[in-house]
Amino acid sequence: MRQTRLIALAAACATIAVAMSISSHIVHGQSQPPTTIYNPYPTGILPSDIVSELARVEREVDVIEQEAITQWKALPPPTLTGNPPILQDTGVASVEILGKLMNFDKTISPFNNIACASCHMPYAAYSGPIPSVNLTMIAYPGSVHYRAGKRTAQRYTYSSYFPPLQYNTLEASFFGGNFWDSRATGYLLRSTDAEQSQFPPVDPAEMGNPDTACITYKLSLAPYRPLFELVWGAGSFDITWPANIAQICATPNGAASLGGSATPVQLSASDRTRSNADYDHWAQSLSAFEKSLSVSPFTSKFDAFLAGMYTLTPDEEAGYALFRGRGNCNSCHLDGRSTAPAPTVKHGGVAGMTGGKDTGAAADTTPVFTCFASANLGLPKNPRDAFYYETTPDSFGFTLNPTGFSYTDLGLGAFLRSGFGSAPNPNSSWKQFASVSDGKMQTSTARNVALVPPQCPTTEAPGPYFQKEFFHNGYIKSLKQLVHFYNTRDVYKQSVESGNCPAGTVEKVNCWPSPEVSANLDMTVGHLGLTDVEENQIVTFLQTLSDGFTTPYPDINTYTGACMTGGTAATQGNSTIIPANLLRQMAQQ
Repeated sequence: MRQTRLIALAAACATIAVAMSISSHIVHGQSQPPTTIYNPYPTGILPSDIVSELARVEREVDVIEQEAITQWKALPPPTLTGNPPILQDTGVASVEILGKLMNFDKTISPFNNIACASCHMPYAAYSGPIPSVNLTMIAYPGSVHYRAGKRTAQRYTYSSYFPPLQYNTLEASFFGGNFWDSRATGYLLRSTDAEQSQFPPVDPAEMGNPDTACITYKLSLAPYRPLFELVWGAGSFDITWPANIAQICATPNGAASLGGSATPVQLSASDRTRSNADYDHWAQSLSAFEKSLSVSPFTSKFDAFLAGMYTLTPDEEAGYALFRGRGNCNSCHLDGRSTAPAPTVKHGGVAGMTGGKDTGAAADTTPVFTCFASANLGLPKNPRDAFYYETTPDSFGFTLNPTGFSYTDLGLGAFLRSGFGSAPNPNSSWKQFASVSDGKMQTSTARNVALVPPQCPTTEAPGPYFQKEFFHNGYIKSLKQLVHFYNTRDVYKQSVESGNCPAGTVEKVNCWPSPEVSANLDMTVGHLGLTDVEENQIVTFLQTLSDGFTTPYPDINTYTGACMTGGTAATQGNSTIIPANLLRQMAQQ
């Protein structure tokens, strides 16, 4: 794989201006992208194909949005009956299709150029759809190009199974929530993924609407408004909008002209209440879609194995034994059975256990492969993260990260403090646990970690492969690297930053730079003693967790981009490493 340099800024501006002026679904008429592209980044941070790749994803989003409209139109006429009233026969399909229509609707963003799905496409397990972004800048450009956040796009799949955030006093640990830092607590809606969907529409680095009322306003103009009113009530949009509503909602969050207000749309108290209710219904509809069989279907090889419909291959079986045994993976990524790291059972043994191997029946036939907790795995700071360089105002007068490269992502700890880059903590009793939570990030489900477009059948070089990024900061670029990190983090640790491993070592192979946050390290990993073959067997097992084995995964065939080839999974992405000290110097020039 040959990496090209960043295209000239002038050419990028010209090209993207043309691309962004062509919108297949503009309903407001006043939304215009900025004429000046925000690019404070040193050479090499933005991928060279960013313009064409963003345009590709827009086209793919439009295809699926049209598919959802067709599915909506095909629904039989509903029957509202019963007490409480229920949409008999069509209620489930109606709310799930409504969520799908919302998820792929670009007009929700200020410039009609990104949808929720723009960072979460089905062929990538509803995570980042652009291989070159996954390889370089980590976070995805928002509606204001090229503002970008600080973390990878988490997978939607099975996110709806995460419970509301809670502190377990016996375990002395937090469980639940959504987002890497668990800031979508579910405190109000009691649904964490519903609450998660309420953040990106108003996040300045993502969709960037200036007011949640803008989403309500745009829903009132959407072609699928009748379906929303069918599901949530005919009077949902009985709101008196101010005369300047279109102008305000075409202004991105953080713009100096908004004066720092979180509610620049002037509404009466009753209209604000109605708009807030609609925004909750937006979230609940998206949650219904994310929990549907279209997103979280339990159709993997592993599910077939649990049902007695598939026999694991020798390598898959060996990988599963390691996953549950010496790899210690399922102590956090729970498989519905017990972890058996010990080679023998002492003191008379345990029922269902023989020689450290679980011989009992599966306790959970739909395991989600997470414990819903958080941990600091000791990942190094990734200097490729675009967030570190967004230190100057964009054309709207907004500066995303005044702290620059000195910013340290404390994850859950930052949220518990209501800190910068996170969200307000709704429970003051949690704040006392901030320091012991620094650096901790959510334990994602291992399901669909390897799901890719069918024409790029793996995440691993030499491929052909689809380039993904793993963990919260995208530092890891292949499943082989992921397992090797767990296995050898403490074996090959070095007191250096990324890009500065000692001569004679290879980063991510026999050199792991220092953790970004050294406190609260998870010491259950780091020195597992696995061989190279055993690492590969765990990777092979992880691939059995991809949905689409028993039935095709919906919309997985929509990828129209290219596959990558060449190299090895052990050093995948290393050609794009830029020393942290060099990037700091470049950013200051």
